[in-house]
Order: sequence, then C-alpha cells, then structure tokens
Amino acid sequence: MSSPDSARLLGTEPPLASRFLFEVDGIEIGLFASVRGLAVSSQTEDVREGGQNGFVHHLPGRLEWPNIVFTRGVTQSDALFDWMNKTAGEGFAANQNKIARSTGAITAMSSEGARLRSWSLDSVFAVRWKGPDFDSSTDTLLSEELEVAHHGFRAANVAT
Repeated sequence: MSSPDSARLLGTEPPLASRFLFEVDGIEIGLFASVRGLAVSSQTEDVREGGQNGFVHHLPGRLEWPNIVFTRGVTQSDALFDWMNKTAGEGFAANQNKIARSTGAITAMSSEGARLRSWSLDSVFAVRWKGPDFDSSTDTLLSEELEVAHHGFRAANVAT
C-alpha cells in the first residue's frame, strides 16, 4: 500500500514552476522565466573484446555539463552585473586574473512563492550576458539572457 509521501516521491503529479530563482554564494541574483541546459551526459568508451563478436563493451567515460542559460524580462536590479563584474574586467584583474568561481543554486518556485526543488551548481561563473533587442516598430518584451559555466550540479530537496 502506498502513502501520500511515496506518491509525491515517485513523481505521479509533477509540480508546476512559474519562475526560477538563481542564487550565487547565497545571494539572490534574481528570478528568471526560463532556464535551459540543466543537463548532464556521459561519454562512453567502446571496448572491442577479441573473440567476442556478439557485442561491444560500453564503458562510462567523462561527464559533460553544458552551460546553463537563464532568460527573464529586464529588471532594475544590478545584482546580476555586480556578480558578473567579479569574474570579468576590473574584478578579474583585481583577483590576479583568476576567475572567482562560486557556488550557485537554481530553485524552481511555485506561483505562491514556495520552493519546489533546487539544484546546487559547482564552480559557477558567468560567460555571457545578452540584453534586449531594441525595435520601436514592435511591442516586443525587453528581455535579457545570462549564460553560466559550471563543473556540475547536485539536486537537493527543499524544506516544505
């Protein structure tokens, strides 16, 4: 017999997230409308065993973690640029030209503001920011993108 907790843990009814919080070293960078690239894949090495013609051994290899891209509407907050400036330009030079890698977190948020699920990013740093395209002939929403590199992530439960 299953309990309500086991049904939740098995994922029978997926939660709906309306936005995604990005934090770096515990500081809120901002809420984002979409997050792309939260993925991992494993390369494989094929080993052909002599005399074994029925199959090829597939061995796990190096993990690959793609960059993550965050998208949101333009805001008046400077938290994103303050963080980016620590890993580029004068902030990069002030750190003896070393990248200041941080611990990041992506948290899926419900429309009521409840934290649903979180992913902790290792050694995260900004690699690209793209601002809005300006065109007065259209009513396009002003949006921005942030792309970050990292060395992997771990999923984490959040307190309910």
